[in-house]
Amino acid sequence: MTTKSLTLYIDGAARGNPGPAGIGVVIFDQEEVVLAELAEYIGETTNNVAEYRALLRGLEEALHYGADEIKVFSDSQLLVRQINGEYQVKHPNLKPLYRDALSLIQQFPRVQISHIPREKNKRADKLANAGIDDKNKEN
Repeated sequence: MTTKSLTLYIDGAARGNPGPAGIGVVIFDQEEVVLAELAEYIGETTNNVAEYRALLRGLEEALHYGADEIKVFSDSQLLVRQINGEYQVKHPNLKPLYRDALSLIQQFPRVQISHIPREKNKRADKLANAGIDDKNKEN
């Protein structure tokens, strides 16, 4: 049986914190070919909620592709440390998102979630901001 390994770069952005927010997700296969790029407007929310929503969207998409091994990269230290159990989730708006993320993560045999510097996450950041910009064009 072949392992299907995917790499996800995720980012959430909010202008105003809270303010108009978007998510960006880039999914690569094991040959580093881009399978999907997602840029979505998610309404008015905080940056931390947007980061979690990006993670959830990326995990859902990875399930859609049938991945059994995923590596997730985020420039949000808070999200990465909370998901990895290093920080407690105290904010009431993040608790249900955290539980949803853990529930999705359990559906993969192998998951690695790592923090990367913002400079190494430019593509997902650009997509998150594009999600906000696309919504602004509609108004």
